[in-house]
Amino acid sequence: MFEIVFLGTSASAPSARRSLPAQLIKHDEYRFLVDCGEGTQRQILQSGVGFKRLNRILITHGHLDHILGLAGLLSTMLRWETMEELEIFGGKSAIERIHDLLFKVVLRGVTPPMPIHLRTIGPGPFFESDGLTVSAFPVVHRGSDSLGYVFQEKGRRPFLPEKAEALGIPPGPWRRDLVEGRGVQLPDGRHISPEMVLGDFRPGTRLVHIGDTGETHSLVEMCRNADALVIEATYLEQEADMARHFSHMTARQSAELARRAGVRQLILTHISRRYREKEVLQEAQSVFPNVSVARDFDAFTIRHEE
Repeated sequence: MFEIVFLGTSASAPSARRSLPAQLIKHDEYRFLVDCGEGTQRQILQSGVGFKRLNRILITHGHLDHILGLAGLLSTMLRWETMEELEIFGGKSAIERIHDLLFKVVLRGVTPPMPIHLRTIGPGPFFESDGLTVSAFPVVHRGSDSLGYVFQEKGRRPFLPEKAEALGIPPGPWRRDLVEGRGVQLPDGRHISPEMVLGDFRPGTRLVHIGDTGETHSLVEMCRNADALVIEATYLEQEADMARHFSHMTARQSAELARRAGVRQLILTHISRRYREKEVLQEAQSVFPNVSVARDFDAFTIRHEE
């Protein structure tokens, strides 16, 4: 299960109701900030999610509307927050630009109180825990080495307590070992294998996050059967030529990607000030019914459902 909180949902420039791109994705104890547009630190405060454990930031690309908030965020962390380390992940050109922003503008020779790691990444997994893998994949957007991200919860076989009760397995380390897939010997001498108390395999939740993109053909397989797809919808179809020129998506094009890839839920963000939310939603729903247009501070819970 994932929770995603939208901290900023505007395209290119803020509006009265929408801040610049930033989303917080949570899974168990892990928190990932995806992009950090101008004003993100205020959005974090206003949303109530706080700065605790906000030590991993994933950047989709290095355009200023997606990274300028790092300067203010770092400045706040230097003064008020205690953090063991800060990791920022992104493509080569994005990391180079962020390096100049943070070390030449914000820090200017000052040693930060915690290590700051700028991680240049390419396609493939770059973060893994017992229950989660985060991978990057290439996205085409105006020549930048843009990246999308897949948050893949690991599948599991659920523990069935009714079977454990029927077998007389007492609570404690025996059940824990069985949950982790290890056979046990009970105090009465019986040997119990995990297969005796575990259910059928259940795939983990799959969340795909794409920032700005100018095409979707290369993204279909990466989005295949995702439980949720977060992607931009900067334009409407009436201005498809402008979307193509600036390497962005229309709401219809993003919905067509969701339909082709067989995703379960589509969440649109990066909304231009020129459109009403209702217009964006109607265009997307004409192609793909299960769609939402995210607003600042909206929160979505993403689960895998059979």
